[in-house]
Amino acid sequence: MRSYVVELECTYPGCGEKYSVDEINKLCIKCGRVLYARYDIESVKKSMSKEDLVNRDPNMWRYFEMMPVKDPSNVICLGEGFTPIFRAENLGKIEGYTDLHIKDEGLNPTASFKARGMSAALSKAKELGIKNVTMPSAGNAAGAMAAYAAAGNLDAHVFMPKDAPIMNQKESILAGASLNLIDGLINDAGRLSNEFADKENLFDVSTLKEPYRQEGKKTMGYEIAEQFDWELPDSIIYPTGGGTGIVGMWKAFDEMESLGWIGSKRPKMFTIQATGCAPIVKAFEENTQHAELWENASTKAAGMRVPVAVGDYLILQALRESGGGVAAIEDEDMIDNMKLIASTQGILPAPEGAATYVGLNKLVSEKKIDKDETILLMNTGSAYKYFELM
Repeated sequence: MRSYVVELECTYPGCGEKYSVDEINKLCIKCGRVLYARYDIESVKKSMSKEDLVNRDPNMWRYFEMMPVKDPSNVICLGEGFTPIFRAENLGKIEGYTDLHIKDEGLNPTASFKARGMSAALSKAKELGIKNVTMPSAGNAAGAMAAYAAAGNLDAHVFMPKDAPIMNQKESILAGASLNLIDGLINDAGRLSNEFADKENLFDVSTLKEPYRQEGKKTMGYEIAEQFDWELPDSIIYPTGGGTGIVGMWKAFDEMESLGWIGSKRPKMFTIQATGCAPIVKAFEENTQHAELWENASTKAAGMRVPVAVGDYLILQALRESGGGVAAIEDEDMIDNMKLIASTQGILPAPEGAATYVGLNKLVSEKKIDKDETILLMNTGSAYKYFELM
């Protein structure tokens, strides 16, 4: 296997600046927006087919041709990806859903989907000769970065709000990261992480502020297609903070169509946020291209407490192009539904994952989703990280 990555390209409409994948890059120098890795699709089509995946290892690097690391020896892999999709029959019967599914990202290393992004980002950092990394985190990303930095022999620094889940703090320390707890929210942590990176010459792997975390997250899209036998579900419900999950999956669907692996059909993509922090919901409903900073953001779902997202325009683009939508829900409802999902399906969802079921019920009541559709809920992490909520 070999990677067919060729360049980085700015995603902002009207820009399109290109950069080398063999040099250290963060955001577009010209406009300050998100960069995407681009691939030689025609060469991939000649070198492999989707049938070649059958005998490959069950992790996210099975899609190596469409991943940004050129030398396989630089890959830092702890077995992330290819998480199972479960038919949620018991849960579905409660409200009359005929084809409800859950993809359980809580079964990843470090118990969340953040493992995917960190595997990709730190593997590429290693390939580029980077030895020291830093990032802000609301919770799960910190533990994931610490683990992958340890496995890759990198020096890791994490900036987290003081009230981030205690398990996320402990796992970061356990894996050897330097943990810095701050007063404020993740955007405040991001400012301090960026200042520290400039001062100490570290590489900042903040969400979508470097080009590779979304390459790990996009593998969820590849897996969904493969696990549904290359026929995508009708609707995907996703809890949204920084938004790399939706952004990555939407990128994957476009790539797979170009490869000839799927057709033009796309799922309706739905973002779920907490009422105490819903900048994407507000921007979508107001039909704007960017989301305003959400003042005094508050939710017990740490992964959704992101008051501003650098990739807001990409999230909103995916929602609108897919014909999807948004829903804001109460913390109490998502916490109650953690127990409901666990007691009916045996899956222990994080509050973010439970939020997808609450959001689904709201979207159905608003006639944005039909109960007979093939529906996929994305549980992005494990309840093990949130025992203080139980």
